[in-house]
Amino acid sequence: MSDLLPLFPLPTTVLFPNVFLPLHIFEPRYRAMVGDAIENDRLIGMVLLKPGWERHYEGRPAVYPIGCSGLVTHVERLADGRYNLVLRGLERFRIVEENHERLYRRAMVEPLVERCVMASDRVAMKTHRARLEALLAPAVERTAGRGSHADLSTTAAMNDEDLVNALAQYLDLEPLEKQALLEHDSLRLRAASLVELLEMKMLAARTSGLSHVH
Repeated sequence: MSDLLPLFPLPTTVLFPNVFLPLHIFEPRYRAMVGDAIENDRLIGMVLLKPGWERHYEGRPAVYPIGCSGLVTHVERLADGRYNLVLRGLERFRIVEENHERLYRRAMVEPLVERCVMASDRVAMKTHRARLEALLAPAVERTAGRGSHADLSTTAAMNDEDLVNALAQYLDLEPLEKQALLEHDSLRLRAASLVELLEMKMLAARTSGLSHVH
């Protein structure tokens, strides 16, 4: 990463390593950010805004200190100066110190390395992955029933890290739930938390369904 990483804070978006994120950039300060990034190393750091950001949005509202850098893999500059981008998540980072010299936010960051995978982690990951695929199966079947070509072979072809990170980003979870998943320092913990989240949501949905019956 460069010494100062451009920061793009959003209220509902969390980026994970090796996952793609489409973005539409329209604010002048972030147009400047994209222009500078493209001329340099094409890196942008995605960070989540903390609750209460609405009061200070035009300024520098508080963000969570852990985010994920992304590489601009596709860029389309529109006639009016807006941009359509695609970022590919690279690595998690922690903000060390912000720099306020430009219109947009930049920061010195430190990379966060995932904890080493132990033999016990690999055993646990097999269990977590099997549970995730079991939890996903009903949703995939419903989607297929509506004419989609989705199937579990797509997830089966993915390695553990890509599968867990893609689910963490793409599933319909609350932003703070996604942030908590990003902050885990090992894939095993992220997978275990994702399983717990999905099981809780399924239980809540069943409970809600039963209450409507009565």
